[in-house]
Amino acid sequence: MFTFDPYSPDVDADPFPSYRVLRDEHPCFWSPEAGMWILSRYDDIMRALNEWQTYSSAQGNLMTELPNRAGATLGTTDPPRHDRLRGLIQKAFVKRNLEALADPMRAIAAEAVAALHGKEQFDFVEDFSSKFTVRVLFAALGLPLGDEKTVRDKAVLMVQSDPRTRAKGPEHIEAFNWMRDYAASVIAERRANPQNDLISHFSTAEIDGDKLDEREVLLTTTTLIMAGIESLGGYMAMFALNMADFAEARAKCVENPDLLADAIEESLRFNTSAQRFRRCLKTDVELHGQVMKAGDFVCLAYGSGNRDDRKFASPDVYDVGRKPKGHLGFGGGVHACLGGAIARMAVKIAMDEFHKVIPQYSRVKAQLAWMPSSTFRSPMRLDLKRAH
Repeated sequence: MFTFDPYSPDVDADPFPSYRVLRDEHPCFWSPEAGMWILSRYDDIMRALNEWQTYSSAQGNLMTELPNRAGATLGTTDPPRHDRLRGLIQKAFVKRNLEALADPMRAIAAEAVAALHGKEQFDFVEDFSSKFTVRVLFAALGLPLGDEKTVRDKAVLMVQSDPRTRAKGPEHIEAFNWMRDYAASVIAERRANPQNDLISHFSTAEIDGDKLDEREVLLTTTTLIMAGIESLGGYMAMFALNMADFAEARAKCVENPDLLADAIEESLRFNTSAQRFRRCLKTDVELHGQVMKAGDFVCLAYGSGNRDDRKFASPDVYDVGRKPKGHLGFGGGVHACLGGAIARMAVKIAMDEFHKVIPQYSRVKAQLAWMPSSTFRSPMRLDLKRAH
């Protein structure tokens, strides 16, 4: 009998065969292990993303939610509150002028890859992508230098869940509480001494006299630190994994770095780190012969929708020339990722610098250790070796 457990290490290792069965045979599937419905077809996921009045985010958007986070962040609110938050946060992003981060990003990437000099084998996650993403996030948010390792370790723990209990464990809750306290101290310091950084702008962003309240500033900052480090870091690792596995595609990107932009879009479709997010039904919904009840949780399996052959031709082929419009790598609808532009810019710059120094590389291990997370999918380590 078919089952689908998003907490299973086997699903983390390779969810795509299960996704295919879901799409073809069980497009509206009740997972007792997850305690929610699984939507796996592209059109159903997009409809849910657009119909926020029915598929609500206000009970949390992570498959296993963190305590007291729902209702105070961009991803865990519905319009009109969501629109108010997005407007205020977007104003802070614009004020920070993200294009001004391009040169610092390139310098950070060049320094990180220079540290690999003389190493024939290395862990891309530990030795390159995590160093790059943490330093970029610290620069963008204005976080004090010196806390990088602890902040990254806590951010990684925050997105994980216990595959045995299918819940957040004490270590994950502790990491969230630590990050919240850390964010509170930085916010207080920035209010006393404002700078040209995102946290300063969050604290003071105003539209027609409306500002973020204390809880919104705190939890938005906490979530941004988590997402900025782990989502970006996880995606960079997935992109490098694709480049390592598909040598022809990598060679094209090395020869013509302008192709990196298209390769990034294809990786977001083919192997996104943002695999599954949840919603809560406000009303009963009948879909594919099933009746989902008001109050039920629904999983939107982005990773499955991105491999749906009803939307994308030959979806299991990695093609850097595809230009996949409408992929779900950054979600969609009102909750399309606000950080998509900075993430694209960061990965393009980082991998361009990486390829200048290490143009040829391959995977050391066939089997990878995947992060235990029901929402995100990325390798905990990615051991690469140079090819000459």
